[in-house]
Amino acid sequence: MTDAPTTTAPVPPREREAAPRPRLRDRGSVRRVVLGAGAFVSVLAVAWCVTVGTAGAGLSDVWHAVRLSVFGGVLADEFAQTYAIITNLRLPRALLAFAAGAALSVAGVVMQGLLRNPLVSPFTLGVSPAAAFGASLAILLTGGSAGSASWLVIASALVTALAVSALVLGLASAKAMSTATLLLLGIALTQLFEAMTSALQFVADENTLQAIVRWTFGSVNDASWSDVRLVGATALLALPLLWYFAKDLNAVAFAGDDAARSLGVNVTALRVGLIIVSVVLASVVVSFCGVIGFVGLVGPHIARLVIGADHRYLLPFSFLTGGLLLLVADTVGRTVLAPSVIPVGIVVAFIGAPVFINLILTRKAAR
Repeated sequence: MTDAPTTTAPVPPREREAAPRPRLRDRGSVRRVVLGAGAFVSVLAVAWCVTVGTAGAGLSDVWHAVRLSVFGGVLADEFAQTYAIITNLRLPRALLAFAAGAALSVAGVVMQGLLRNPLVSPFTLGVSPAAAFGASLAILLTGGSAGSASWLVIASALVTALAVSALVLGLASAKAMSTATLLLLGIALTQLFEAMTSALQFVADENTLQAIVRWTFGSVNDASWSDVRLVGATALLALPLLWYFAKDLNAVAFAGDDAARSLGVNVTALRVGLIIVSVVLASVVVSFCGVIGFVGLVGPHIARLVIGADHRYLLPFSFLTGGLLLLVADTVGRTVLAPSVIPVGIVVAFIGAPVFINLILTRKAAR
């Protein structure tokens, strides 16, 4: 007696198509967990960086100082000095570094997606050097009296950066330039504006020269709460606005302009609008912190390596990775040769260059 052959019922097409969906939902859940973990690590990193320094302060001191600042209370005499150090010096410095790094990284993600090139950043397109020239020009015209919080410096950096962006994108559109040619144009403009900034330094007096040099190094020294509020508000307001267009950005980045248009995306309006937001982010950071070139390039690559290329998750995670990168760079800069402080723009280049080289080699080996 032989067993009757068993037959397998064919799977209907609809069931076959629906099969991968739970896996996609699982992938989205994992990415949300990664985002939550990244946010938690970022909070801990900010708190830990506040404790680093010659004056002893622990995490409990940081929490106590923050609680007193937010909810009020009685400030004990023995805690007064530690409270002043945390709230007036270390905490605004750490938050400004995180906000600046987050803004530059998000700007880099948007530019890389819109131009479909991983080497694009506010620095490589000449936006950051142009903003630095605008800020330096404002400082020179005011005789060095315009500090980082001066609206004249901010407006000058913003207008110059927007003008350069319009020039670059206008030429790229009119001449039908490839992305590689656009990058070469950006490099040429970077050299031009760096030379113009050097010319301003050449004719400046000693006090003005010192103020201008700050922009070329990139620094979060003398951070104030007004700086934190403006840079942080700019970054926090831009992130949900950019995230709202994440699906359209995915269409352009993954499928190209023609395919995105076939999906109903207004590519021209999207590119102009999002690049303006990115330029504003970079310009505000430059006007307060100077030229910091590597964060907008390396931060997005680190985020993409961890969470993937979907901009719905890449944008907020790049916000975290860029902030952490600049925060760690600033902490290293103010402790490695203490009491001397190395400008964060120099440190982030030392940290970012090996990371970026490793990413290039890894990417090439994977291919």
